[in-house]
Parts: sequence; structure tokens; C-alpha cells
Amino acid sequence: MTVLTGRRRIGKTSLIKKAFENSDAPMLYFFTARKTEAALVEDFVNEIRSKINVYIPEGLQNTIAVIKHLFELAKTTRFTLVIDEFQEFQNINPSVFSDLQNLWDSYRAETHLNLVLSGSVLSMMKKIFSDSHEPLFGRADNIINLKPFHIDVIKEILRDYHPGYTNEDLLALYSITGGVPKYIEILCDNGHVDAESMLRFTTSNMSPFIEEGRNLLITEFGRDYGTYFSILLAISEGKTTQAEITSALGGMSIGGHIDKLENTFNIISKYRPIFSKPGTKNTVRFRIADLFLQFWFHFIESNRPMVELDNYNDLTALLLSNYPTYSGYTLERYFRQKLAEGGGFREIGSWWVPKLGLEASEIDIVGIKTNNKEALVAEVKRQKRNYDHKKFMEKVERIKTSVLNNYEVETRLFTIEDM
Repeated sequence: MTVLTGRRRIGKTSLIKKAFENSDAPMLYFFTARKTEAALVEDFVNEIRSKINVYIPEGLQNTIAVIKHLFELAKTTRFTLVIDEFQEFQNINPSVFSDLQNLWDSYRAETHLNLVLSGSVLSMMKKIFSDSHEPLFGRADNIINLKPFHIDVIKEILRDYHPGYTNEDLLALYSITGGVPKYIEILCDNGHVDAESMLRFTTSNMSPFIEEGRNLLITEFGRDYGTYFSILLAISEGKTTQAEITSALGGMSIGGHIDKLENTFNIISKYRPIFSKPGTKNTVRFRIADLFLQFWFHFIESNRPMVELDNYNDLTALLLSNYPTYSGYTLERYFRQKLAEGGGFREIGSWWVPKLGLEASEIDIVGIKTNNKEALVAEVKRQKRNYDHKKFMEKVERIKTSVLNNYEVETRLFTIEDM
């Protein structure tokens, strides 16, 4: 049993189909649409008849009856069974989870079945397979959480479509998509491979990105999505402490929502100054972990009135005007990710001292090498002309005396030229 999770558009279904396209054993693909169970059973039976020439009894009433028949068949026949959007059984027939556990425990040792269970609603998939109180806990042999493409892959794809791409083009592709395959495919296959074209398309009246954030999240959040959206809007606009977010929401209590966004939905992540203790609450900041959602909330959802008025021209003008400043933020995340993917570090983060104020104390990147004796301290600026070496070195001296006094410190400036 393999469990495959990952956000929508990450390529789970494409990966599954590619993985088994040349297999000598057939693959049955069950898509769990939001239908009645009787309609789903009809779909599943039709898939079996189209892929495997076997007898299927008439009158199978439910999903588990179909799966039990396949488990019996798998005693003598090798095949792969994929159940996509598996978490949807929570809405269709939740008893499928416990019934499948009983079947798996009974048949596993005597079948030749490769079972792949895939799902996009991360909170539900996590609960089904990682909650010790759930019937399928501990049953998976492998759990794969599919992530966005690494930076080297994003570069390779952009080079295929646009051999003469600039770093501005690369930064725009990274800022908008965050490496999510489907978003890269939409932009590149439509010929939007330079920065301005990508940005203009993203907020045009033809853009599939306009409603994408809502399509992704409302299913996750359910009826309480308004509060979650307000929190994410505040974070996307730079209100990164819980006090700032609470203030932006008029003082309402949001502790439970913050906890769910971080630990259940995995949409925001908590970060602290490097070397700070986990219990130090006054230094905690939050960020939207998914770069596309950060971009979407910052430029599209925050300007929802323009979208409702079909005022895409002004929306695009606002995006083009504010993007250079915004992309300075994503450039920092780019270099942290690039350093992490390059290896050689045991920890990468930022550093700040709240009581001194941002300008006096903020250091963009601090990386501790794997030997635990050397550290990298780096400033990130879009353009070299905006770099103040004297101020940076003052901050370097401050961090050296504060937390890096036992490290050999290397200093760097990263700009868009270093991408």
C-alpha cells in the first residue's frame, strides 16, 4: 500500500500514470468523484471491464464489495489498483476506511495487489493515515508527499521553452508558481515565458489563476473559510506576528485558526530567528508556505473588488507596479531554497532582534554549515545598488557577538544576478 499526497496541481495523477504506463501488470484507475456511491460503483466496474478481462458479478452494491472482489482476483492475478482523491469517501461513505482496513489485514499476505491511494486534501489524508485513532493508521508501506519542483528543474523547463531566458524571467516563474508543475505548464504552454508576459497573463480575464486560490482552499476550509482567508490575507500583506494578524482582524481570537492553518492544513509555517528557543513566543513569525498562495492572496484576493468588476486592466497595472518590491521577498525565499537544495548546511534561516527594530537587526539568511563550525551570513537585494555594505557589516558584527561567536563567518551579498 502506497499513499501519495500533495496539493492539487502538483502532478500526482500524472506521476501515477507515468509510473505504470509500461508495467507488464494492468493498472485500474478509480477516480473518487463526488457522486452517489451507486454511481461510483458503476464507474469502477466499467473501469475493471475495460482493463481486465475478468468476470464481474452483477449487482455489486458498494465500493467495498468491488474492492473485495478485486482482492480475491489478486490472489491469482497481478495488477495495480489506484484510488484517486481517496479522502472523498469521508463525504460519500466513511465506513470505507474501516472496511478497507479489515480487507487489507485479511488479504494482504495472499494477494499480488499493488494498492495506491492518492489524495489532494492534505488535512484529510493526514488524518486518515497518520492519526493513531483512525483505522488505516500504520497500514501504508510508503507515504509519499509530492513537493513542487526543485529550482534546477524549474530552470531546465524554462530553458527548454525559452533558451535565452533572463533571471527576471526565472524569478517571475518562481514567484508565481512556486515550482508547482501545473502552473508552470499553463504559463509555458501558452507561450508566457518572459516576466512581463507571465505577470500580464496571470491577472488577465482569461487567467485560470484568478479563482485558483478559492478552488484550492474552500474545499479544505469548509464553511469557516472567511476567517481563514482573512488571516492569510493579513500574512500576505506583511503582518507576520500573531499580534499583528489579530489587530488586522479587529481583535478577534484566532489562536485556533492559526494552529489549524499550520498543523492541520499545512498552509502557513512558523519561523523564528536562528538559534532561538522553540518556546520563545515573542519572536515567532508566520508565512504562507505555498508561494503561489502567497502571490494569489497578495495580488488577486486582496483586490477581489476589481475582479468582481471585471477590471482586469487596473488589476494588471497594480501588479506590474508592485511586483518589483514584492519579488524582493520571493528572491529571499529563492536563495534560501537554493542553498538548502545545494546541500552542505544543517540549518538555514533568518535572524532578527525584535527590540532593535527591523532595519537595525534583520539579517536575511543565516546558514550553519554541516561541520557546525562555519556559518554563512547573507544579505539579499534585488539590485546591487540598493546594498549598504556599512550597515550590513554592523549587523554582521551584532550577530557574531550574539549567537555566532563560536563560528567562522562568511559574508555574502545575493542579488538577482546570482540566481
